[in-house]
Amino acid sequence: MIRQQSPELRSTTIRLLVIPVVLYSAWMMEIFLLEGKMHLFSRFTPEGLFPYTIIACIITGMAAPFLCIRKAFISGAVNMFQIGFRSLRRTFTVCIITGCIGYGAITLFNPFGRDQHAFANAFLLLLPSVIASVMMCWVLAGTHVQAFVRSSGAFISSSVGIMMTTVLYSLTTFAYFPEILQQEAFFSSACLGIIAATFFFAVRDVYATCLVVALGSVFTLSARISPLYVNEMVPTVWISAALSLGALMGIHVYLSRNYITLKVPVQ
Repeated sequence: MIRQQSPELRSTTIRLLVIPVVLYSAWMMEIFLLEGKMHLFSRFTPEGLFPYTIIACIITGMAAPFLCIRKAFISGAVNMFQIGFRSLRRTFTVCIITGCIGYGAITLFNPFGRDQHAFANAFLLLLPSVIASVMMCWVLAGTHVQAFVRSSGAFISSSVGIMMTTVLYSLTTFAYFPEILQQEAFFSSACLGIIAATFFFAVRDVYATCLVVALGSVFTLSARISPLYVNEMVPTVWISAALSLGALMGIHVYLSRNYITLKVPVQ
């Protein structure tokens, strides 16, 4: 006799698993159509950055996960600490430490030689995509799958979260660069995904995770970015990065003003 799922379990499965996966799939399709198919990064086409940034990165990659997170707050599935939106002081401290470590890596292993301006230009080019990836893969999918398996214990939920988000992030490489279906490309993305996932679930800070993924993306994708983006200061690149960062900060401010997570003291 086949046991049917209870209405509560069915609702939880749809809310915590099905909706994030469907949203992720729609986001991947937009990336492929607006960036991958157009070769936006590998060819110098700055006129395509604004539509890609607004539609794929801000609307679908950030605003849509934000709406799902609001519902998760109401249901009690996640809270501000778990999704990585922390206090300004803590975020500033974690980002400074992460940035110092990242700067050391740039100094030693800069893929553009000694040209740090080139690294900065590549960083800003990839930043909108990175912020959307962090919001979609870790802030939304990662925290929701953790909430779904939370009853299994902290170790199991963290392990499942790391594995799932690593796979989701790794697959984005083939949406950005569909012409490069190589084992090496997937391996480098998987390594970065594991590092970023472990970092996010350990530190729980959105901005620091974006910094880690952005720095790592420049190292792994530098050979696939058009040199014109890297060697020139392109205004659309800077504006797109500013819009995405501004949207992330706006989401943070809204959540901070409307949702408060209280720590219960241990007796």
